[in-house]
Amino acid sequence: MGWWRLSTDTLAESRFVVSPLAETTACLLALHKNAGAHPGERAWLDAHLAAYRARLAGDPVTALLVRSALRPGWIADFVVPPSSGAADPAFHDELTAIREVPADQVHRHLEVALRGPVPAGLRRTDLAERLAGLLEWIWTEMVQPDWARRRRVIEADIVARTAQLGQAGWAAAFDAMRPGMRWLGEGRLQINRYDSPPRDLSGTRLLFVPVTPGVGWVSWNDSDRHAVIYPCSGVLAGPEPAPVSDALGALLGPARARVLVLLDTPKTTTQLVALTGQGLGSVGRHLRVLLDARLVRRRRAGRAVLYDRTAAGEVLIRAQAPDDGGPSNSKQ
Repeated sequence: MGWWRLSTDTLAESRFVVSPLAETTACLLALHKNAGAHPGERAWLDAHLAAYRARLAGDPVTALLVRSALRPGWIADFVVPPSSGAADPAFHDELTAIREVPADQVHRHLEVALRGPVPAGLRRTDLAERLAGLLEWIWTEMVQPDWARRRRVIEADIVARTAQLGQAGWAAAFDAMRPGMRWLGEGRLQINRYDSPPRDLSGTRLLFVPVTPGVGWVSWNDSDRHAVIYPCSGVLAGPEPAPVSDALGALLGPARARVLVLLDTPKTTTQLVALTGQGLGSVGRHLRVLLDARLVRRRRAGRAVLYDRTAAGEVLIRAQAPDDGGPSNSKQ
């Protein structure tokens, strides 16, 4: 198994970050695998897979590059540079890390991924730029139009993970982050099930980067950064809930109605705070009113307190659904 040795200082300096490039790369992996981890991702793939395949069909060199760099169980290192750790990085700034990879380094990374020589069609110097161009196209056409929602999901996951870390510690946080990853004790973090040499992370920064597609990987550079990219929890990464209707907003108030709509699946208070943008006190007050009205219920799962809609809450939501245009029993 592959594992990293983490010092106390490394853990103390580690943090969660948002990365538009990691999100876009995760979308590339989802398109390459054509595998949706949840209904929302499957719907996204159905909407964009044909355009992705058409683009690669028109660019055989880039298509061969993708097949060579994204191997089962391995991603060529130049494809996934670790995040800079900047507080709010711009996609094109992050993409520079790929564009600037020297051609000889790209070839070495491909040889590792392929476990053999680079195909003749890839013995060229523009591979990093080709990959950057593909990622830029995916960002522009498929990710950026939905980035505001994706970012809310990512930030909600960070809030929830941070709360879990405070409640249960690093061991629980690691074990719940991604398959094959778990805390082994004595400063050792198993990152996957592959037989890889251990790495000592003393003196480096460890970054945790959530993405909404159901994929993940680890990455590092040779100087100061290691990163774990992991999928957001399924509860958060599903499709966007229906918008709040005017009638429901008038009945409950728009902010409280938004909380009720979001509780189509169980969520914690911290997740609701991140998804709504409301303060903790405001969300708490809305939940209290909804609990008193028996529109939501509260239950405990381990150390977490989860809220979701009751049958009465479901009836109220369905009653506000748009008319489907079918027959009506009302008299004219």
